[in-house]
Amino acid sequence: MNLTGIISISGKPGLYKVVSQSKNSLIVEGLTDKKRFPAFSADKVSALDDISMYTTEEDVPLAEIIRKIWDKEKGGRCVDAKEEANAHHKYFAEILPNYDRERVYNSDLKKLFSWYNLLQETGTLKNLIEEAEKAAAAEKEEAKPKKKAAKEEKATEEKAEVKESKAKEPKAKKPAAEKKEVKKTAAPKVKAESKAKTTVRTASMKRGA
Repeated sequence: MNLTGIISISGKPGLYKVVSQSKNSLIVEGLTDKKRFPAFSADKVSALDDISMYTTEEDVPLAEIIRKIWDKEKGGRCVDAKEEANAHHKYFAEILPNYDRERVYNSDLKKLFSWYNLLQETGTLKNLIEEAEKAAAAEKEEAKPKKKAAKEEKATEEKAEVKESKAKEPKAKKPAAEKKEVKKTAAPKVKAESKAKTTVRTASMKRGA
């Protein structure tokens, strides 16, 4: 939510919208009565978008706190600025549990609740929140194609990395071809019968000699 252009002027009640700016003054318009008048450099002007509140950690911008109140009240009014200090601190603790209780004074809370109720009553707050939601939705839609493109680019890079990794892997060597065993042909065995005949013939020849 953007509070740019909404100011408070010390010594003057309510809140004002900056309409235009000249060299020596601002032309402002009251949010309630819509009356315009110049605010000079001698006037103590506080821009709401420059205000933040103390916590035990980092300071929280006023716009964020006002949005928290809006969400809590579902767009309705908050606690009245005229309530007692204890009621203010108890209510604010529900909005910002870690607020710095020593540096956030009741006068600060009275201003906060008074400003919130004025912004809520005039419809200014509703318009600011609607504008913020539209801007967020437009930004989300705009980011979709970029997100899709980034996803596709990442997938392409991953595929390229896998391909490159596979190319670097050493190729497996094929096992050497097994040598074919040469079967030796066994010499034919002489049949026992043929051998016997040869022996008989030899013996016969010896007797005839």
